Amino acid sequence: MIEVLFGESEAGSMKAAKNTIIIGKTDGPTSVWMAGKKRPPEKQKFGWIEGNAEEVICLGFMLDIGDIREKTDSPYRKDLICSMYAQEQQGQDDQEKQELLELAGRYINERNRLKNRLAAGETVRVWYSNAPYSICGFYNLCSLLCKYDNPVRTVKLPEYLVHGNTIVSRSSWGEVQAEEFAGFLQYEKELSRAELRMYAAMWENLTEENSPLRTVVNGRVIGVPEDFYDFLIWKRLTKKPVQEAKLIGSILGYYPVGVGDWWYAKRIDCLIEQGKIRIVEDSERKYARIICLAE
Repeated sequence: MIEVLFGESEAGSMKAAKNTIIIGKTDGPTSVWMAGKKRPPEKQKFGWIEGNAEEVICLGFMLDIGDIREKTDSPYRKDLICSMYAQEQQGQDDQEKQELLELAGRYINERNRLKNRLAAGETVRVWYSNAPYSICGFYNLCSLLCKYDNPVRTVKLPEYLVHGNTIVSRSSWGEVQAEEFAGFLQYEKELSRAELRMYAAMWENLTEENSPLRTVVNGRVIGVPEDFYDFLIWKRLTKKPVQEAKLIGSILGYYPVGVGDWWYAKRIDCLIEQGKIRIVEDSERKYARIICLAE
């Protein structure tokens, strides 16, 4: 079975999950069995995602941002991905720049690899969440899956989980550990052809609108202005100087809306150019800069 995810960290965790068996009691794992070793007794098995890491495909195109009329394999999308990942890479050498270009190009290869496996008739299981980058990736993927007859299953990240007296909430699959993925298979569902067409139509509508940014409001994906998240920066930034990395970390901690640190870094740059944020102490690595509200 093909496992499709929309972010680097979650795809990495899934690859580890495909190579790991967690065994123990239902209230928590007691030990880990790695793939290739003798399989534990069935009655002891706590969680296991069948297969191997080669079945994991990452489509990290960041489709919640930028021009989505441009194809995912366009130079535009590749450059946009590079620019986002390079937010903390000022002063990077040629090798680091090349690695970023290869990373952005890898998603195109991953999409082609997915098409090959779809053509071979394999079942697809999509892991998505309400994080903007993830649900936009899911809608876009549905427009591709409509062209095939393959069975499609989905696992959508629940809003929260209850563990005894504790409630655990996560905003994206990137916050889920490898050994936890198998526990979410209880939320797996078959996606009908009608549902595929519905989500594909939603993506078509977003493409026609082509706002500079897309987000989730009341459970619905909508296009919004580029400065939509700026109010979260103003909530945490004051006239007291603060390191940019700490500011962004504070925003991510207080407002886990599924937006990456690189987006806030990009917006802080724009606000500096507009004279709304002042650099108190500069640094070659922008996350190390000391900034504050402009007077």
